[in-house]
Amino acid sequence: MANSGIQWIDTVFNFCVVLLIDLANILGITYEEINVWIFCIIWPLLSLILFAEVIRLRIKNEQMIKNRS
Repeated sequence: MANSGIQWIDTVFNFCVVLLIDLANILGITYEEINVWIFCIIWPLLSLILFAEVIRLRIKNEQMIKNRS
């Protein structure tokens, strides 16, 4: 599988590939499908949610500071 020449990176990559293959088999989908779900759908969606939460908390924090004065 991995062949970067950096042992720990190759080990982590190989572990993750095997984990995704096993998870895909459990879910009854292919390795490619689980990659699309994780890296094209779930990860971007969670990133957008996190970004929105950071903005919401910054606004809330600014309001609390303003009300304290």
